[in-house]
Formats: sequence, C-alpha cells, structure tokens
Amino acid sequence: MKKWMKVIPAVILCMGLLSGCGLQKQSTNKTTITFQTWNPADYGPGSPIYKIINSFEKENPDIEVNYVFTKSTAYQEHLRVDLINGGGPDIYGISAGDAFDIFRIFEEDLTPYCERAWGADWQKKFLSSCLEIVRGNDGKTYGIPLGQTYAGYMWADVTMLKKYGCNIPTNYKELLETAETLREKGQLPLAIGAKDSWVPLDMWMSIAADIDRETLYDAIEGKATFETGSIMESFRIWQESFQKGIFQDKAYKMPLYDTINDMFQRDGSIPMIVNGSWAMNMYTVSDKRTRKVIDGKRADHEIFLIDWNNDGKVAPVTAGVDVILCMNPESGEKEAAFRFMDYLVNEGQELLVNRYLEYMPSRADLQLNVQGLRKDGKKNLEYITENGKINVAGPRGIKYEDLRLEICDVLEELAYSRITPKEAALRVQSVSQDIIR
Repeated sequence: MKKWMKVIPAVILCMGLLSGCGLQKQSTNKTTITFQTWNPADYGPGSPIYKIINSFEKENPDIEVNYVFTKSTAYQEHLRVDLINGGGPDIYGISAGDAFDIFRIFEEDLTPYCERAWGADWQKKFLSSCLEIVRGNDGKTYGIPLGQTYAGYMWADVTMLKKYGCNIPTNYKELLETAETLREKGQLPLAIGAKDSWVPLDMWMSIAADIDRETLYDAIEGKATFETGSIMESFRIWQESFQKGIFQDKAYKMPLYDTINDMFQRDGSIPMIVNGSWAMNMYTVSDKRTRKVIDGKRADHEIFLIDWNNDGKVAPVTAGVDVILCMNPESGEKEAAFRFMDYLVNEGQELLVNRYLEYMPSRADLQLNVQGLRKDGKKNLEYITENGKINVAGPRGIKYEDLRLEICDVLEELAYSRITPKEAALRVQSVSQDIIR
C-alpha cells in the first residue's frame, strides 16, 4: 500500500510533465491564425475554402488556419463588435465600398508586406481597377482583392422560356411583354431578391448607367445633382418595373439567397432571375439538386443584359472587388497571416476562379482556363469576359454609407409606389449634399 502511495504522485507528476511533451496535440509548435469571412462560403466539407486551407497547411506545416464562417446578413455587425473589443480575427474579408472605408482603423497597411512578397513593382500583379478599390486616400494599400465580380446581369432558363412561347428579351419593351406572358401562364416574371438591399442597388445602377453613366457617377461623387432628368428617368423605370409587373409580387419580402436563387438554380421552377457574374458557380457546385437542373439533357441557361432606355445599346455592368482581404492591426501573427493572404490570392484565386468560378480574376497575371464547362457555360463565361473588357460603366456599389442607405430606401419606396421619381431624387440629393467627400 505504501509503495502505491509513493508511486501514484510520481505517475501524476509524470502525466503532468507529459502533457507538455510530444504525447499530446496541443504542443505542436504551430502558429494559429484566424480567418473570418462570409465569402468564400462554407457549403460543407467539399467547399473550395477547405481545399485551399488544407493545401496551405500541407505546404506550411508550421501554420494552422482557424476558419470562421459568418452568414452575410450579420457579418459586418459581428465583425465590428469583435474588432472594437480588441479581439477579432487575424485576417478577415470585407465588402468593397463604404464598409471597407468604415473599417479603416481595423485595417493594416499591407504595402510593405506586398513589396517584400512580390517585389517593388507588385502593383502590376493586379488589375488596376481592383487596386484602386483597395487603396486609401493616403495611397496606402489596406486590402488585397481576392476576386472581381460584375453586377447588373440577369439569367434565363432558355428552355423554360421557350416552353411558355418566349425568347430572352433584348430591351425594356420586350421584357415587359415577356413578363406579361409569363404572368398570364401562372409563372413568375423576372424574379429579384429585393429583400437583400444590394440586389436592387445593383439592378438600379445598371439602369441608371444605361441612361447616363457620367451623370450617375458624377452625382455619386457630388459633382452633379440627383435631380437631373436622367436619374429621375432611372427611378421612373425602376418604379414602373414593379407597377407593370416586370418584377414579381412581394419582391421585397424575398431574399436572393437562398429563396430566389434556389428556385432558379436548384428547383428549376422559374425562368428568369436578377443575379451577377458570380452565379457562374452554378456550373461547378457539387450540390445534387443544382447538378440535376443545370446538367439536364435539355438544360440551357443564359446570362443577359437588356437595353433599358431604347438607345440600341444594352446596359453596362458595374465592376467590383467581391472580397477584400484585410489584416487586423492587432494581430500578433502578422507574418503568418500574410503568408496565408499571399496563398489565398495566388493558389487560392486560381482554384476559386478556374475550378469553381466563384469570381472573375482580380490578378492581371491570372489567365482564365476553366475546364469541363457545358456549351452554355462556355458561352456565358465568354459573354461575361467580353462585357468586362468593353462594357463596364464604373465601380459597383456606392462607397458613401448614408448615400447608399438613402438610395436603397427610396428604391423600396418607389417599388411600393409610396413616392414619385421626383420625390426620390429630391430625397437622395438632400442626403448627398450633406456628405463630406
């Protein structure tokens, strides 16, 4: 008994010592970094982001990535609280526009990291339009563009449209006629996920840019008034699209993800939706329901633009960086964090673009080389690429928060016919003139 009494403390001591030795996983001498984002999203074990992280950790066995996915609806609010409290992730994704500017005090200047990793002329690595978005007014670089997207597009199930005796509309008049035919046959017209405020904003900006691109962007920058005829006309077309049934009833109660998108992509139950270039990932996701709809025998889906103002030219798209990668200035592992950011924008973007079509390239040195696309998929990718070269109105979104919020508000009010286009323009201009730019 006495021998056991002497041995037990020794065993306990030994176990305690071993807990700090190589017999347990905690002491792996690895640096852990946290990456938080809403995009690239977590679709499950087969999600692209997990493939990227696993590949990175194999090539960098001294670093472990803690991936935190937060849904887009609450992403920025949660992230801001964490960062204000002195915590938060080492790396995070943020949207371009006002969110990127608002988070500036939580964004490390990445210029010296980029120079060390990619050389003095590292800017040539990225498309100039993308670099402009991630620079501050002081010329410093506060983020890395993970991928580029184009907004203002619509998508059609060509086979379904033909079933109802319709073709893809090419202008506003044809879109109105197509919507009327679809409604008469008990089908939804052009479905828009208007509950997500960025969806109406994307669509309206394309309409406004089609009418007068220069005036739109001058008004956003305070160089012109929103009370011009061209912008009021864009508000009129927007309102009439609801009044005359181009968009579906109760559109402002329906989100794009996952309601409208699922109806089009996973259920194959509606003929047209409003969505951007990123919807190309319908050709690559592993979801069985999507594969059945997109890869069916007679499946034929087409991305398209229309001529909203009858000038003979289709509307332009707007371009933006979909995800900006930022580093938390409070991170204690900045070198390891940038190694992962470097990997994300190089090997990661290669996978996200050429394998999964989550984005279009933000890197000037990345060539599109997507394999295994269907005939319609190849056609759609070519259409996106061509418009990206010759038909971009300007930046996607509005970088002034108060202005963006007011425009989103008046778009909803117009949809419900609570205000007139003239009243909408007056309200937006009233906010615009008080913004310090």
